[in-house]
Amino acid sequence: MQDLPDEALHQVAAYFQALSEPTRLQILNLLRQGERNVGEIAQACGFTSANISRHLSVLMQQGLVARESRGSAVYYSIADDSVYALCDLVCGSIGRQMERAAAQRSTFLKGTRAARRAG
Repeated sequence: MQDLPDEALHQVAAYFQALSEPTRLQILNLLRQGERNVGEIAQACGFTSANISRHLSVLMQQGLVARESRGSAVYYSIADDSVYALCDLVCGSIGRQMERAAAQRSTFLKGTRAARRAG
């Protein structure tokens, strides 16, 4: 991001904003398994087709999802596989943070138990 002009930084922010919505991440996870139509995505996510269509539109605007018409059906697929590398990187980082927090809680709880027994 170093030396990027403001316009490019706005585009980067819009890309991350598209990824900041849990439903969109759920859609990307579904499409990781292969292409699907709006109805299939809506059913799998538990949302209406209209809601899913709005989310797919945002993902398409950022170049994350591709759309292909086949007769009366429209199928969506991943347009940029690199989004999975990014998501895996972030998920790994969050997982490590959670492990550190759990270890800290465990240490704290051991200390408080020992203090109660001593007291």
